[in-house]
Amino acid sequence: MPLLLRIADGIDRFQERFGRVLVWLSVLMVLVGALNAVARYTDRFTGFGLSSNMWLELQWYLFSLLFLLGAAWTLKEDAHVRVDVFYGRLSARGKAWVYMLGTVFLMLPFCGLMLWSAWPAVVNSWAVLEASPDPGGLPRYPIKTVIPVAFLLLVLQGVSLFARSLGVILGANVDEFEDESAHGSAHPTPGGGA
Repeated sequence: MPLLLRIADGIDRFQERFGRVLVWLSVLMVLVGALNAVARYTDRFTGFGLSSNMWLELQWYLFSLLFLLGAAWTLKEDAHVRVDVFYGRLSARGKAWVYMLGTVFLMLPFCGLMLWSAWPAVVNSWAVLEASPDPGGLPRYPIKTVIPVAFLLLVLQGVSLFARSLGVILGANVDEFEDESAHGSAHPTPGGGA
C-alpha cells in the first residue's frame, strides 16, 4: 500500500506542476483574443490587414489545449462538476468506494474508449500533415495529438485516485476524505492529507 500511495503522490506532484504551466496558457489565450479583437477593429479603419486566420486558430488551439490538458488537473483539484445526491452524507470509506468504483467502471473505460477512437484520426492527421483549410491557418496534426495525451493524463490521475481511494478503504489513509468542510474538497489531496 505505501508503494501505491507513493505512486499517487508522484502523479499528483506531476499534475500540480503541469497545472501551473496550464494557468499561463489561459493568460496567453486572453492576450491572443484581445489582440485579435484589436486587429479586426484596426483593419476596419486602417486597412492594414493585421488580422489573420492564424491568430483566430491560435486562440482556438490555446482554448483546446487548456480544456483538454486541464481535465486531469481539474480532477486532481476536485474542481470538476459533481451532482451530489447522496455523496455528502457518506462516510470517508463510502466516499472512497464511490471514487474507486467510478474510476474503475466509468472513467477508465471512457478514457480507453476515447483513446481507441481518437488514435486513427491522429495517425491519419500526421500521415497527411493535415493543415487548416483556411488561408493562413495553422497545421491541425499537432492539436489532434493533444487528444490522446489529454486522456492519458486522465488515466494517470485515475490511477492516483484509485490508489488513494483504496488506501482509505483499507484503512491506510482514513483522513483522506474526512473534514471536507475545512478544505472545501471531497477529493483526496496530494501528499496524503485532506
